[in-house]
Amino acid sequence: MMVMIGVDPHKGSHTAVAIDGAEVELAAIQVRSSSRQVEELLGWAAVFVERTWAVESAGGVGYLLAQQLVAAGERVLDVPATLPARARLLGSGRSNKNDPNDAYSVAVAALRAPVLPVVAPADHAAVLRLLAKRNKQLGSQRTRTACRLHALLVELVPGGISKEITLNRAARLLESIMPTNPVEATRHELALEHLDDLRRLEEQTRALHKRMDDAVKASQTTVSDLFGFGPVNSAIAIGYTRDVRRFASRDRFAAYNGTAPIEVSSGGRLTHRLSRRGNRQLNHAIHMAAITQIRHPHSPGHAYYQRRLAEGKTNKEAIRALKRRISDALFERLVADNKRHAGPGGQAGTTTHADAASLEPRQPALQVSHSRTRSERRGRRPNTRATRTARTRKPARTST
Repeated sequence: MMVMIGVDPHKGSHTAVAIDGAEVELAAIQVRSSSRQVEELLGWAAVFVERTWAVESAGGVGYLLAQQLVAAGERVLDVPATLPARARLLGSGRSNKNDPNDAYSVAVAALRAPVLPVVAPADHAAVLRLLAKRNKQLGSQRTRTACRLHALLVELVPGGISKEITLNRAARLLESIMPTNPVEATRHELALEHLDDLRRLEEQTRALHKRMDDAVKASQTTVSDLFGFGPVNSAIAIGYTRDVRRFASRDRFAAYNGTAPIEVSSGGRLTHRLSRRGNRQLNHAIHMAAITQIRHPHSPGHAYYQRRLAEGKTNKEAIRALKRRISDALFERLVADNKRHAGPGGQAGTTTHADAASLEPRQPALQVSHSRTRSERRGRRPNTRATRTARTRKPARTST
C-alpha cells in the first residue's frame, strides 16, 4: 500500500500525517525541531514500507527537514503552500486551521496533484541562489541607508545633495558643516554613522560580486556569454532556474520567469495581457539584460529592438518582445549546459527554438489545441477545413 505522508513544518515543531490512496488518515505525529527530528520521523514511518514524503514549502521553512529526509534516502515532494490551503478550504470536515489539518491537507494535495517537483540534494545552483539573495539584501540595505543619510543632510544643508549620493560627495559635504547647536551636532554625528554604514555596505557588495564571479566561473556555464549577463545576472538566472529539466519547453520557462503573456480571452475575443506572475528576480535579470542590449548598438538585441519599433510597436512592446527573445536564448544556454554536464545523451524531452547568438526570431512549430470548436459545442457537424484552422493556435504574443 502506497502511503503519502504530509508534513507541516514550523520553526519549533513539525507535524506529519500519513494517508492512504483513499485519503484515509492512518497515523499522525508531532516532533520538536531538534537534531533528532529526522530520526523520530523515520522511526514513526518505519511501518509504511512504500512511502512518499510531501513537505510544504520545501524551499522555505521546510528546507532543512526536506534536505535531511533526502539525505536519508527518502523520496520527498515539494508542495506549494497554495495547494494545501485550497484542499483545506474545499474539503469537508477539516476546514479548521491547525497543524494536524494542515499536514493532512498537504498529504491530500500531494496525492491528487498531477505533477509536483521532487526535492533533490542541494547543488551549485543553490550556492548561486544564496549569493543572489545576499546581493539583493545588500542593495536594499544600501538604499535605505542612503535615504536616511540624505534625510539628515537635508536638515543640515538646504537641498542636501542634489545628485546621487556617493561616499565622496557626502564626506565632503559633512566636512564643510560646522554644527552651531546640540541638535545640529547630533544630526551631524548620526550622518557620519550612516556614512560609515554606507562605506561598509559598498565594501561588502564589492566582495560579494567577486564571490559571485568566482562561483559563476566554477559552474562552467555558457549563460555569461549572453550579452548583458554578467556575474550578478548569471548567478540570478542559474540560481533561480535551479534544474532546467523541470521545464518542458521554452514556453514553460517563459511562463515561469514572467516574459510570457497571460490569456484573458472571453467569448470570441482573443486577448493577452502583461504577466505579473512568475519569478520576479529572474524577470528582473532578463529585464536588465534587455536594457543593456538596447543601450549598446553593437549588441544583437539592439537590432531586434529597432526592427520591432519599425514594425509599429511601442517602446514597451518592443522591450517585452526582446525580453521574451532573451528568455528563449537563456533557456537554450541552460539546456545546453545541462546536457554537457550530464554527459552523452544529456536530457530528453526538452525542446528549444531560440538562437542564443543572434537572437533572431524563428517561427515555432504550430501547436494543435484539443479544445472543441464552437460548432462542435453546439452539436453541429463542423467543416473540416474550418475545424483544422480553428484548432491551429497561433504563437502567443510576447510580453513581460
